Amino acid sequence: MKILDGRVAVITGAGSGMGAAMARRFGAAGMKIVVSDIDLSAAQSTVATLAAKGVEAFAVKTDVAESDQVRALADAAYECYGAVHLLCNNAGVVPAGRHRLVWETPLEDWTWSNKVNCMGVVHGIHHFVPRMLAQGEEGHVVTTASVAGLVSSAGSVAYSAAKHAAVRVTEALYAGLLERQAPIGVTLLCPGLVNTRIYESERSRPAELLPGAGAAPESPELQAVADQLYRSAISPDDVAEQVLQAVLSNQFYVLTTSAFDDAIRDRTQAVLERRNPAFASLLSLVQRDQPSSQKERP
Repeated sequence: MKILDGRVAVITGAGSGMGAAMARRFGAAGMKIVVSDIDLSAAQSTVATLAAKGVEAFAVKTDVAESDQVRALADAAYECYGAVHLLCNNAGVVPAGRHRLVWETPLEDWTWSNKVNCMGVVHGIHHFVPRMLAQGEEGHVVTTASVAGLVSSAGSVAYSAAKHAAVRVTEALYAGLLERQAPIGVTLLCPGLVNTRIYESERSRPAELLPGAGAAPESPELQAVADQLYRSAISPDDVAEQVLQAVLSNQFYVLTTSAFDDAIRDRTQAVLERRNPAFASLLSLVQRDQPSSQKERP
């Protein structure tokens, strides 16, 4: 997309964090913003911030895990503005207990993470892209995945597996639109550490998907390390600027850090060389993603 002014953006998970930052950045570029979040009051707060800057916006409560709610979001956007030019499938959750081993991970974590982190992207594509194609106008779709969808380790398995799936879905979207020679670009955003509230995701977990009493909690030691890492991570506004530039330049892969490059490379080489991988621990991977340890930041 080369022209943003006067166009319409729909952003999920925009009540806080990267979604809210994207709403502010694209709003500042002249776009009208449909702010979607499972927390309506948070979405309305983002709308109020945008309105104070003269940005036209409205809020829609949406649980992206539910197809009917994403369809209703699309209906609301098209009813109000008649078109959607930018779709940011940004909503995501991280189940607590990120350092549980795969056999210790509650089934409820798998279900919840997959419904939001993978099917939320699928629902957005399913309900918006056919309408965007029918418009015949220039457009763009952004998926917020994660570097966790490009590397492997023993930890954060329910989250990472869903993000791996979101990567594959988004690559398929890119390939399909390219085959159709459609005027719709695609960006796959794979952030490293970002200073957001994603590790407070449990606040929005449905009651029916709460894990049983036997689920091992996160150890206080690991939680303290994780909290410190995220406090010193890059800001959502930094990420939003990268996303804006990617939309304007039609860039597909966007990684917010180079700190995971070695892990991505090692995993890929292990596959190509048919050798056993040597995965680093989740904690050691995220500890690399600190300002003092990065060679460069795009």
